[in-house]
Amino acid sequence: MAERLTLLTGWATSPAALEPLRAALHARAPYLEVRLEPLPALARPGDWLEALDARLPRDGWLGGWSLGGMLAAQLAARRGAACRGLIGLCSNVCFRARAGWPQAMPADVFDAFRQACRLDAEQPLKRFTLLVAQGGGDARSLARQLQLTQPILAPAVLDAGLQLLAELDGRAALETYPGPQLHLFAGRDALVPAAAAQALLDWLPDVEVQCFAAASHGLPLEQPEELAGAILAFMREGDHG
Repeated sequence: MAERLTLLTGWATSPAALEPLRAALHARAPYLEVRLEPLPALARPGDWLEALDARLPRDGWLGGWSLGGMLAAQLAARRGAACRGLIGLCSNVCFRARAGWPQAMPADVFDAFRQACRLDAEQPLKRFTLLVAQGGGDARSLARQLQLTQPILAPAVLDAGLQLLAELDGRAALETYPGPQLHLFAGRDALVPAAAAQALLDWLPDVEVQCFAAASHGLPLEQPEELAGAILAFMREGDHG
């Protein structure tokens, strides 16, 4: 049976945004089956984890980008030893800042963005792609790539994803999950502060944390080769650990 890695995409992004990473992984490890998955297109945020649990394979590694990584952490904790390892890509413990986790997006900034999306999502979605690309080596091209692959989602689905970003707190899941964990961050991320990497390591010193200093939140598109190398090294360690 082929070894499998399932990766969830982020909020308002399609699996196509993770294709460069899948290609880099396949070039280095042809034996690895990399499955890219969209987030649920559901209006009730409480249904998302159930839908993912029903849809995603159980026999492999699990990871995700941004919100996808936060949901992957919840699913890994639920599945326990059935999940071989967890990989977070620019995925914060809490996306919206709160007491006990200030290394996140300021609450007022997040709330203003969510309100703008509720009024008319077109401009906020464009701004979102610019924020994902901000800090990248070629931010304009990166933003254009994201805009070209951005899925068309119902307003209720977009808002459900934003509600999850506002409410999810991954600390219990990360602390509970018994398998190996790798959390990859970007030093110029405009959505997840780089300080979140050290905060996570300080709080949970047994996990692996790496920060790509010269990268944006669009890390999987921007540095797929480097990311693939880090992921495969982690998976080899997990197999022999």
